Amino acid sequence: MTGYGLNGFLDPTFILVIIGIVISMWASWYVNHNFKKYDQVTSHEGTSGAEAARFILDNAGLQNIQIKQVSGNLTDNYNPGDKTLNLSDSTYDSTSVAAIGVAAHECGHAIQDQHNYVPMRMRAALVPAVNLGSNASFPLIIAGMVLGMNHTLITIGIWLFALVVLFQVVTLPVEFNASRRAVSILASGPLLDSTEVPMVKQVLFAAALTYVAAVLSTALQLLRLILIFGNNRN
Repeated sequence: MTGYGLNGFLDPTFILVIIGIVISMWASWYVNHNFKKYDQVTSHEGTSGAEAARFILDNAGLQNIQIKQVSGNLTDNYNPGDKTLNLSDSTYDSTSVAAIGVAAHECGHAIQDQHNYVPMRMRAALVPAVNLGSNASFPLIIAGMVLGMNHTLITIGIWLFALVVLFQVVTLPVEFNASRRAVSILASGPLLDSTEVPMVKQVLFAAALTYVAAVLSTALQLLRLILIFGNNRN
């Protein structure tokens, strides 16, 4: 197959990489577009993201969880290791509908931790293997190529990369569930009124799409590896 795959200049499977990049770029644009849009809408109560998070956590019996401000934009996260809820600069002091939605989403993760939500536990259990996979997969594949298409090394590398895809798939229900919890809490009041809840839904839906995009992009990379090295075994 001259002109294709590893033996030529053209690689038709590279279109999968391009598709993945386009999907990821669109998802990133979409979440930033929606956050900026609703970051300009001040909540009727004028509650900040940090205040909203404290209210939600306290009502859930999670007074022990600390809320910290971290640098960056949309770098919000919940750390189950040290039981801290970290809100970014764009969320912590902001009184926007978007900021409250993001803060509530992170509280959703804290509540998942409180209730031992199974997908969250599964994701945590996968972390060591995923770290190995993300660090070792491509070096093993490259080593296999350098050593004259050593298919054992290449296959191990592909399987390790598959762990990354698995981790991202397991992440989806964790993120979707946290968003559902956030919307349910906010819909019950008093932090937002009935006109503001749909705005939060849109922000969190856009954020969820970034995780879907990550799965698709990584899965396409995995498919490309399988196609390339599967063809070269023949």
